[in-house]
Order: sequence, then C-alpha cells, then structure tokens
Amino acid sequence: MKVFAAPGPDAPFEEMEVESPTPTGRQVLLRVTHSGVCHTDTHSHSGQYDLGGGASLSIADRGLEYPAVFGHEIVGEVIAVGPDAADVTAGDSRIVFPWVGCGTCGRCAAGHSNLCRTSEATGVFRWGGFATEVLIRDSDFLVDYEGLDPSWAATLACSGLTSFSAVNRILPLDEDETVAVIGTGGVGLAAIALLSRMTSSRIVAVDVNDANLESAAGLGAHVTVNSRNLGATSLAEHLGGPVQAIVDFVNSSDTFTFAFASIDKGGTIVPVGLFGGSAQVSTALLPLKAVSVIGNYVGNLTDLRTLVEMAKTQDLPKVPIIERPFTLADTTDSLAELTAGTATGRTVLVG
Repeated sequence: MKVFAAPGPDAPFEEMEVESPTPTGRQVLLRVTHSGVCHTDTHSHSGQYDLGGGASLSIADRGLEYPAVFGHEIVGEVIAVGPDAADVTAGDSRIVFPWVGCGTCGRCAAGHSNLCRTSEATGVFRWGGFATEVLIRDSDFLVDYEGLDPSWAATLACSGLTSFSAVNRILPLDEDETVAVIGTGGVGLAAIALLSRMTSSRIVAVDVNDANLESAAGLGAHVTVNSRNLGATSLAEHLGGPVQAIVDFVNSSDTFTFAFASIDKGGTIVPVGLFGGSAQVSTALLPLKAVSVIGNYVGNLTDLRTLVEMAKTQDLPKVPIIERPFTLADTTDSLAELTAGTATGRTVLVG
C-alpha cells in the first residue's frame, strides 16, 4: 500500500510503499476512496499546539510517532475483515469514526472515546487516510452513509461532527436570541449549515475573509461581519444588541478576547478552534456576567451516527467541497493552503 508520511514535525511528506496489514479480531481493512483535509492535520504536521507566551504542547509527547500518516476524515471500501468483525463485508463503503481511545477506560466504556486520556485517534496517533489503505481497530467504528455523497460523507467525521457537537452545547436558543459563529472555514460553515436547520435564532457569521462570509450567507447566516472592518469593540456593540451564544472556530488570543467582550450576561462561549495562544479575562466578570465557557473537542460515535441520520433525512445545506486527486503534490498543497488561510470550504482527496 502507498502512504504519504511525515518523517518528522513540519517535514515534507514522503511517498512510501509499505506492506498491507492483515486484519485480525474485529479489525477491518479499507481501501481509502475519500480523505478530507482538515486544520487538525496542519497542527499534527507541525507537531505542536500553541499555548501562548512562547509555550507549546508537543503532540509527540502525547503519543504521536514518526513517520506519521495523517488524515482522519475517511470514507473507504472494505477490503478484508477480521474473523470477529460484525455488520460489514467486503465491498461495503463506510465512514470511519476516527476518535477512538484505549477502549478500556471508563470514558471509552461510556461512549466518550473522544475524551479518552490515551487517544488512539486514526489519522493522528494511528496511521490514517493519507494512504491507499487504512486499518480500523474495530468494525463498530464504521458508519453506513448510504445515499450520501461520499466526499461530503467523509467531512462528517470531523468537520461535521465537531460542528454538530459544538452547536448542541449552545442549544436551545429562542427565536429572538443571537448566536455568533467566529471563523467561517470548513468547520464554521458546517456549523452555520446545521444552525440553519436546528434553531430559528439569528445567526451571525464573523470572519476576515469575504469569500468565506459569502459562503456563510449562502448556508444560512442572517448577518455577516468582516471583523477587519469592525470599528466597535464588541460584536454586541456592532449589532446593537446582545449575543447569547458564541462558537469560536478560530480560538486565538484575539478571537477569545473578542468573544468574551461580546457575550451577553448568562451567555455561553464554546471555544473549538486550535489556533492557539492565551487570553486574559477578568475573573470577576465570569460570575458577574454568569458566562459559561465550554470547550469542545470533536464528538463521540453516537454524535456521528446521529449526524449521519440527520444528513440522510433532512435537507442540510452542504459546505463547498473541492475534490483533488490523491497525489503527494495535492496532499502537500492542500495542507499548505489551509495553513495560509486561502482555502474555502473543505478539500477532499479522492483516490
């Protein structure tokens, strides 16, 4: 099988030929047909998260080993199954749920493997979808997406799942309330699409990219705000009214500070993005404003299954998707465009 592997942090991807694994137990081997490219891949490739103040969190210290094969938004065709695998046969096409854990701790047992302290996430800590084949630990982590476009289905494993989980943290909202989405890249656009079907409240999109804001309007945002042109010190001041919920898909020092200044009394901020940095807030204002700050990290398997059923049964607006061939050059270029902030929507590598 062919893989595009990173030999080290920020090192150029290399094409490698390795032996195809043979599935055992409940394992399943898939031929990768579609692999989404995500900001998480850029962070994994860099090898660290920015904690602000010159500090960083090493992903290698958390279990990342090199050479690493990234790519966690995967749709593939079943090639072979272990003797104990269930509900899949050769030829089936499935979405991969990548956010697996150790499988033995209390969190994994409760269905929250995405919060396992010993993550074994496919495409992060285990070889992922930037390859012609991928080995999945358990057939339970495969989701049937019959009836959906496979490129869109691939993005549901992270972009869709993350936005779905984050949006559910701020719902329900009343019709006369306002929710702001900061950052209208692929995940932020997915959140706007979901909000347009899950709430009747006013949806405000905030970004520095006019093309992304135009996409946000097309997916259901009632108001778009280019924060580069924002003269007001807070979004509430600009809008002339309070903002009850903010989902921050950038989560930089600047965007978190902006969100905290903008949130209404009793409101909720959900930081999602991994841009990184640090921010200072008044500790007195946390109780005085009764603000809830709830971090969100992807979602669990039940969330993904629920989202896929929602996609099958409801007319969800689709985030713009650019399909590119599965080549070393296109993989490299796709990540570079994400890092530079020039990508619109989602990119999916098609093999």
